[in-house]
Amino acid sequence: MFRKIIILVCFSFLVLFSFCKKKTTNVQDNIPYQTVNINIYPNDPLNFKLQVVGGWIYVNGGVNGIIVYRQTQNGSSDFIALERTSTYLPNDAGAAVKVLSDNFSLKDTVSGSKWQLNNGAVISGPATIALKQYNTLYDNGTGILSIRN
Repeated sequence: MFRKIIILVCFSFLVLFSFCKKKTTNVQDNIPYQTVNINIYPNDPLNFKLQVVGGWIYVNGGVNGIIVYRQTQNGSSDFIALERTSTYLPNDAGAAVKVLSDNFSLKDTVSGSKWQLNNGAVISGPATIALKQYNTLYDNGTGILSIRN
């Protein structure tokens, strides 16, 4: 009887600890936190590039600036906002990500890492972490694009 209790207790601890996971950190914790609270008017003539799908602009904000990209033209999730800070060299301001002439990819010219413009995913390394994204909300009624974190 005592042996069965010991086996049951050991089995219970084994099951309990098998469900414990090591705490994972946000993969973009290497990017310094900077409060972002920006409103943009995509229909403003100054932002004419955002009036068509595939258009993008640089805006001030975040750590090294933000790239705003127009994905679709049919709802509140039309836009994506990506931090320009390289996830490979987050402390090097010279490694700010830039849009390449193909208007599809982004590059950190210091490390040579590339990301996709439409979602910030890594195309080639040495970077292995996607670019940091900010929350975006486009209000068709007011014409305001809000970028927040």
